[in-house]
Amino acid sequence: MSDDHDTTSPSTTTHSSPAVLQIRIDLDDTKPPTWRRLNLRADLTLDVVHQIIQDAFRWEDSHLHRFALGGSVWDRDAQLFLCPFDVAEGEEEGTPEEQVRLDQVLNDPGDVLRYVYDYGDDWQLRLRLEKVLSADPGTPPAVCVDGRRAAPPEDSRFEYMNDGLAALVEDPDRFEPAEVNEQLGRPWYALRARDVHPRLLELVNMLSITSEGAELGARLAALPDSSERPFDDDLRTALSAHLWFLDRAGDGGIPLTPAGYLRPAVVEEAATLIPSMSDWIGKANREDLTYPVAKFRESLVKRLRLLRKYKGALYLTRAGAAARDRPAVLFEHLAASITPPQERDRSVVDADLLMLAYAAITPDGELPLDRIAAHLTDLGYQYDDGQPIARYDVLHYETNVHDILVNIAEPPAGRRPRSQISAVASALARTALQR
Repeated sequence: MSDDHDTTSPSTTTHSSPAVLQIRIDLDDTKPPTWRRLNLRADLTLDVVHQIIQDAFRWEDSHLHRFALGGSVWDRDAQLFLCPFDVAEGEEEGTPEEQVRLDQVLNDPGDVLRYVYDYGDDWQLRLRLEKVLSADPGTPPAVCVDGRRAAPPEDSRFEYMNDGLAALVEDPDRFEPAEVNEQLGRPWYALRARDVHPRLLELVNMLSITSEGAELGARLAALPDSSERPFDDDLRTALSAHLWFLDRAGDGGIPLTPAGYLRPAVVEEAATLIPSMSDWIGKANREDLTYPVAKFRESLVKRLRLLRKYKGALYLTRAGAAARDRPAVLFEHLAASITPPQERDRSVVDADLLMLAYAAITPDGELPLDRIAAHLTDLGYQYDDGQPIARYDVLHYETNVHDILVNIAEPPAGRRPRSQISAVASALARTALQR
């Protein structure tokens, strides 16, 4: 097989209608040949194609990888497409793989894309476009239709070159497309197609080895592709505390005491609207002694940036003014504000994302804090003394996503579970995760 159709730069042309690319992937330096034939959706980005290759060859994605156009990944003149680690390390000679669609590098039958996995073992593969097929919106991202021979396992280059495949696997000739397709049907692919938060994809992948993590991924994948925004009347009810603060601040500001707290009369009125006050015992007339009110006000200023403190009073920010008495605008702002930015501390991002994931699949239910804590422990987070993350530790992370979610509900009218998630809060979580 030759590289006659290699090019040196990705095409700016993509298929205007849904298309499937039939691609044969050959593993170099294997005798007899080891290869896979896959039908891949043309709109997949190269980071997804990387994951498909990992599943097709039963590798574990535990090493670096790279794509190249116009020659080998080690050729100086080839166009390189970089994995996230190379990008994070400051590699400038290349384009991040998640920015490139498959049909930008494989457009016409005969086109070739190169790929390397594990810079040490140097498993090099050749992706050659065989056919362009039609597709419909329900076409799965990837289907394995054929192939030959088992692939060498991870970290086996030396043994493979010296002893052959028979020394590494029980049956070198065994290959079953159905086994690959079972992997390609994992929730990760359905979630990736919806463009969910990239770190959530990583979490779903890592946690899928546990039964609870696999269940989380399956339930997230089963959610509708698009989340319709709740009706305005439902939004107005669930966001009544937020709207009340915006209305008060927009009417000349909310004066604070000389010590910087809300005045007692304001605390008393706000306490009747903030959902997390439902299980509060005692008076609610001093902000410094009424924790739920203090936390709610803090979130409006610091995380949600709807209010700002200036010269002894709270005033609307530009975002707050835009959302005043406009529940739909407020809903969209909240969704954008609680989407965890990737540059934050990784443990905080992971805790936020797990909160949002369970909120998304738990409308009118209670967040499973024990399970979220167990997931964080499974991900490797623990205390310096080796103790695992516990249920209530989750609430003390440097995050207030939990507080924001539980306060998107009807005003308190009796005791309710502290981690109860309303239907509106669940819809907000789904919207945030798909940004």
